[in-house]
Amino acid sequence: MAIKLSLFKPEPTKLGLSLESPESSLGKAPWFLYLIECKNGAYYAGITNNIESRFSAHLSGKGARYTRANPPLKIVATKLFADRSAASIAEAQLKKLPRIKKLGFFT
Repeated sequence: MAIKLSLFKPEPTKLGLSLESPESSLGKAPWFLYLIECKNGAYYAGITNNIESRFSAHLSGKGARYTRANPPLKIVATKLFADRSAASIAEAQLKKLPRIKKLGFFT
């Protein structure tokens, strides 16, 4: 069974970061909070500083244990953060939300 790779292209935010450049104006790589839709219909949330590489890891079964058992279909949303700490805090907040409110977190 082939899984079609469908990437949601994140838009740069008002943080002054460019997706073309892996470095922010402070010399640090930006971090992303992402939301994946899995084959079973569930969402999986995580953080990374390289969205394409991390999604490929999930697809190949080398990502999180959850996505090994529930293969990912597509990235449905991403949000850009200046550092890992901010992305981790946002991830914890997202994971506390009910499913119906998770997509709204990214707007």
